[in-house]
Amino acid sequence: MNLQNAKIKILDLDLKGCVYLNHLSHSQRIALFFKTISRLGDGPFWYVMLLSVWALQGLAYGLQILYLIVAGSVGTLIYKYLKHKTTRPRPYQVHQVIVLGERPLDHFSFPSGHTLHAVMVTITLGYIQPILLILMLPFTVLVALSRMVLGLHYPSDVIVGATIGATVASSIILLAPSFNIVL
Repeated sequence: MNLQNAKIKILDLDLKGCVYLNHLSHSQRIALFFKTISRLGDGPFWYVMLLSVWALQGLAYGLQILYLIVAGSVGTLIYKYLKHKTTRPRPYQVHQVIVLGERPLDHFSFPSGHTLHAVMVTITLGYIQPILLILMLPFTVLVALSRMVLGLHYPSDVIVGATIGATVASSIILLAPSFNIVL
């Protein structure tokens, strides 16, 4: 199989995964559930997790929280750069069979910023306070699924967003001075 055929096969699989997951949103209950997850993933859930770290660990983790904010800014710069360079349309814009379940925060699809930030915050805060992973891991998976169920992203957008989020989180944990001092 040549490179062009492989690319077509991957794009076809990407579309099939998106259509399959988006079909779940035809149920109003499922659509409402994932809309709620998506909106909580805009920030409210993560703010509660951040406050939980402060409540469980105290103000001694202020510097680590600052690093998390820096990591979030780096993640935002990366995904905005990629969105404007690739200008990949969102699935609902291209395929009539895909139903839009939630208003997008920006115009382009690749990569998923929600997934990027969910993975990045989960890894970083989970490293600081592992008990929070009980809540954050399932929520992160639901955020990633919500992006496809709501017709906003292809599976590849979500996978790349998760990969960037994991890379940024790992880098901040490994490279930030004194990230491990309080641990």
